Amino acid sequence: MTTADTTTILSNAPASNKVLKINTIIASNIDGSSAADITVKYHLSAAGAGTSVALANTITVPADASLVIISKDNSIYLEEDRSLTTQASAADDIAIVCSYEEIT
Repeated sequence: MTTADTTTILSNAPASNKVLKINTIIASNIDGSSAADITVKYHLSAAGAGTSVALANTITVPADASLVIISKDNSIYLEEDRSLTTQASAADDIAIVCSYEEIT
């Protein structure tokens, strides 16, 4: 993440006629010396808008480590007009990978 601001990582538009099955979200700390915090939220509107629920809230990821936030064992579904956002405590410290399937 190139910013410490809230960033939308996945958005399912209204009337998309799709459901997105989120298989994996992994946060990797790419800073070689400092820990960083990560927050991941599920929003009840597309594009990071609306009410949100934290999936992970200010969890510390040690330097050169990864955190599995969602795995295939606990996947979730992103229905129409829903989105996922992330926020890191420092810019350029956390890389996010989100794996999902489109269901039409």
